Amino acid sequence: MGMGRLGRSLSIYMRDNPSLEALPWRRGEPIPTDVDLFWICVPDHAIAEVSAQIPVGEIVLHASGVQDLEVLRPHSPAGSIHPLQSFPGPEVALPDPRGLPAAIAGDGPALLAAERVARTLGFATFEVSGDRTAYHAAAVIAGNFGTALLAEAARLMQHAGVSPAHAPALLAPLAIASIQQAAKKSPSSALTGPFARADKTTIQAHLEMLDQKDPHLAEIYRLLGQACIRLQDSESGAKPQVLDELADLLG
Repeated sequence: MGMGRLGRSLSIYMRDNPSLEALPWRRGEPIPTDVDLFWICVPDHAIAEVSAQIPVGEIVLHASGVQDLEVLRPHSPAGSIHPLQSFPGPEVALPDPRGLPAAIAGDGPALLAAERVARTLGFATFEVSGDRTAYHAAAVIAGNFGTALLAEAARLMQHAGVSPAHAPALLAPLAIASIQQAAKKSPSSALTGPFARADKTTIQAHLEMLDQKDPHLAEIYRLLGQACIRLQDSESGAKPQVLDELADLLG
């Protein structure tokens, strides 16, 4: 229910899957009847409005990462399937559904239905039974902040004489490889560069340059540098004295 970027993408998955029969719905159209399950894929602010139009008694799911099940009440059973992936719209790109992580939650029968639908689409399901705001914030940090950091790094490259228009493509293989290694092994084992080596001289040089040329990015560097230190402190077994010295350097 809802034919935005996610809804259009899911419709294609379902159209190509012989095990599922889907009836795409747009707001303003009559609510379909004789269906087994309603999956609401409208923007978060419209979920309650659409939910209220559905007759009570059917399984109702939403596709929001941050909204809890109360937005669907009085429907019971109610649940959710949230594919943990960005969907720019099938006209731009259609993610491969095979193994795509999907968060599921719900009342008993709705949870079972959510898992069945998600797995039929090829998704790899995991249950989110705790704070959905924390779950969604984590997804935003992973999905959006990495892009913003790549943009900041590309902008900094102009001081090295590299065109900011070309820099994202030059830096992306490094960023992608680092993330892949972190996912394959662990974030601490994937950490490289001056923070992994505790190279205070290089870090100091970075900070002096950034303080002069880009104070805004210097602040980001210091905050994420502290995150690198915490990562080593929790997982790598680095010497506490060395980590303390790095923390002092970062202020």
